[in-house]
Amino acid sequence: MIRRALVTLAVLALAPSVAAAAPASREPRLHPGDVSMLPSFVRRVEPSVVGLRVRASEHGASAARLGTRRFGSGLVFDARGYAVTVSYLLLDAVAIEARGRDGRAVPARVVGIDFDTGLGVVKLEGAGPWPAAALGSSQGLAPGARTGTVGVDEDNDLVAVAGSVQAIQPFAAYWEYMLDRAVFVAPASPAWGGSALVNDRGEVVGIASLRLGEAPHVNLAIPVEKFTGVRDELLAAGRVVSRPPRPWLGLYTVEAHGAVVVSDFSPVGPAAGAGFRKGDRIVGVNGVSVGTQREFYEQLWARRAGDTIEVAVQRAGGVVVIAVRSMDRQRLFRAGE
Repeated sequence: MIRRALVTLAVLALAPSVAAAAPASREPRLHPGDVSMLPSFVRRVEPSVVGLRVRASEHGASAARLGTRRFGSGLVFDARGYAVTVSYLLLDAVAIEARGRDGRAVPARVVGIDFDTGLGVVKLEGAGPWPAAALGSSQGLAPGARTGTVGVDEDNDLVAVAGSVQAIQPFAAYWEYMLDRAVFVAPASPAWGGSALVNDRGEVVGIASLRLGEAPHVNLAIPVEKFTGVRDELLAAGRVVSRPPRPWLGLYTVEAHGAVVVSDFSPVGPAAGAGFRKGDRIVGVNGVSVGTQREFYEQLWARRAGDTIEVAVQRAGGVVVIAVRSMDRQRLFRAGE
């Protein structure tokens, strides 16, 4: 049963109003039970939403932080059964079950992952054609624009939350990830990972990826153009080949007291054994001063994967320069069978 409780009162604002007028003649009327209570923006995208139940390798690089049993939503964008979702759901996947809105469950496999955007593609193995969503553009969004976040929960119940754009701005995260343009919407959906962000016309304008902040939370959505611009490459090659792979160190950092501070390390990243310490303040990369995560990433990604990166850190004994041989992060993770 669809969780109507999650379709908030704000949803009603997205449904066209009906003028109260007496009919000129007696006509057959639909029974209330035959009329969908879902707003039009949900009805348009709902058939294309699938639930993705993922089993990841217990020996995989992502298992320690993400676990081996994962669940999220996906969105079919191609009638052949291709669906887009968030990349972290798919890392080290060894088995995926996709469940459609009709209740049908079929195997799926990873087709491609793009670490730069945080998106990935799976292929549903069941007979098609599959209902595909209309992909739009986030370029017309502005703060205050009405949106809906549409996904499913682990019981395959639809989770639809109406809201609005709170901000559109860059976003940087601790795991060497940054978007030059991200969409922040509220209220947050309790089923955010891989849910579709749609505008009030039912067009997909983003893929919800994260829940941020304290309650009441906001969702971060990745603009759909980040996907449509590389879709063909992901289907053909399993990764984006038109841009060189970014150098990855496996450094976890936070911004604190006006500095970029090392908070932890990936156990499988080259930084883990390079000599960094928790609490180190990163003050330079390859001879260029940095003071924010954004500046740190911009200087790091100015090089190529495999290059040696010189990171200057300040600690009690002064400034130390640590040389790290970077790597292509995609080599660590499974990309399907």
